[in-house]
Amino acid sequence: MDYRTDRQRALGLGASGEGSQHWWSQRVSSIALVILTPLFLWIYVPLLGADHADVRQAFGHPFRAIAGILFIMVLFHHLRQGLQVVIEDYVHNRPVLTALTIGSTLFCWAFGVTGVFAIASMAFGR
Repeated sequence: MDYRTDRQRALGLGASGEGSQHWWSQRVSSIALVILTPLFLWIYVPLLGADHADVRQAFGHPFRAIAGILFIMVLFHHLRQGLQVVIEDYVHNRPVLTALTIGSTLFCWAFGVTGVFAIASMAFGR
């Protein structure tokens, strides 16, 4: 028997307890990507086809390295959240839902950390 009032039951953020935070986080990361994507393209498109030494020198500049790392971090954070929403909306089998959510999270973390490591290693001259 539940002795809580209707107001007490409705005070949460939704069924999962984090719905509005997830929504806001997606919107903020979208806005950040609107700013970071052109910056990333402006910095790195001229490096396509350049030799290894030129790319390492470009990544050695702190502004370029920080912009690249921020872009990769925000991109994979936003991708993870988007994949989570799609999986939760279309997969109704609980074990499959859990496996896909964990798999997509690991995928985003693996590629995000790899990208950040690649830029950081060039920025620090390794």
